[in-house]
Order: sequence, then structure tokens, then C-alpha cells
Amino acid sequence: MSGPHPTVARVAEAVATNASATSFGAVDAMDDPLTEGPDLSTSRLVGRAQGVYVCEGRDSLSLLMAMDFVFVGGGAYKGSSIAVLGPNQTAVALREMAVVGGTGAFRFARGYCQARTYSFDAKTGDQG
Repeated sequence: MSGPHPTVARVAEAVATNASATSFGAVDAMDDPLTEGPDLSTSRLVGRAQGVYVCEGRDSLSLLMAMDFVFVGGGAYKGSSIAVLGPNQTAVALREMAVVGGTGAFRFARGYCQARTYSFDAKTGDQG
């Protein structure tokens, strides 16, 4: 969300969003890197997390995620994607979201993915 080349952009917000501690009502578009590890400067890029999320929690930060993990590296997964949909309740250490489909090597994918926050900067809103 910050820096010279942010990978998240606010595309809409409700009248009350700026007064909300959780950004309730905000809609953001994302195009985040997917890497082998958490350090962006040393990890190999394997894809992009592209989609939108809606700040849906009024009392706690909860995001409705609709995104695709698009694989860009070489090999069998290049050009394939996994579609993910569901709530991302950031106060929960380990979250699950539904895998609702895919393309290429992941055609007809079903299941779930797990998310953990590696780092969070409260000043900028950046998380990893």
C-alpha cells in the first residue's frame, strides 16, 4: 500500500470508511508478488496474487478476498491459476479461504488455502 510502486490501490470506499478503524466499506485492487519465501529481496518470484478485497468487518479487520494466484514462473504451472474466495479475518493467526477453481494445471481445483500474516506495519497498512 505504500512506497514508490504500491501493489494495492483503493478503488472505492463508503462515506464512513475514513472514520472507521477497520476501513469498513473500502474496496481495494491488488497485484501482489507471490514468492518462495517471505523476503521479497531474496525470494524467487513464482506468481502474482491478483484480485480485489473488501473491508467487511466493522469491529475487527476482516477482508472478503476474491483473488487469483497466477503462476508466472517456468515449468508445468506457468500460466496456470488458482481462484480463491472467502473471508480473511486478520486477527486470527491461521485463516482458511476456499479454493473455488483454477485454470491450466489447476483446472477444476477445489479445496482450501491457509493464510498467516508474516509481518504488519500499522503505520502504512503494509502486510506480508
